[in-house]
Amino acid sequence: MAPPWVPAVGFTLFPNIGGILASRVTSQEVPTWYATLKKPSWHPPYWMLGPIWGTLYTAMGYGSYLVWKELGGFTEKAVVPLGLYAGQLALNWAWPPLFFGAHQMGWGLVEIILTSGAAVATTVAWYPVSPTAACLMYPYLAWMAMATTLNYCVWRDNKDKKRRSDAE
Repeated sequence: MAPPWVPAVGFTLFPNIGGILASRVTSQEVPTWYATLKKPSWHPPYWMLGPIWGTLYTAMGYGSYLVWKELGGFTEKAVVPLGLYAGQLALNWAWPPLFFGAHQMGWGLVEIILTSGAAVATTVAWYPVSPTAACLMYPYLAWMAMATTLNYCVWRDNKDKKRRSDAE
């Protein structure tokens, strides 16, 4: 039987897997395609994204562990709060390949709005189970609001840019 700390570590680290994989696509496109786009003056510098996302993924991962633990594992009561979490995490992981990989700024905006909505729903579902877990989602929600606004501004200001599929 695994030591009791194993689930806490596993849940905490799990969201970072998608972040690490997504960074491979992102890191190739930032100095090339993304560098050519008009961006608002307030966009965060690229070097900040790794530490920020690492912190956000770790916090939400630990929050998911708290919910899982409070509900006694993957029980029937855990379906909605952990299902919403899994859905928003999958949406989160899908955004970098869509926006950076496929250069789909408009669809990226649609996708990030859906991700933000799912993250809000997750937070609301977590709060009655574990207020601490819900509070661990607050920085993520704030970052998603900024990222959604940034995606909108980039899309609005670069509609004339060719998408990857159009340029080929």
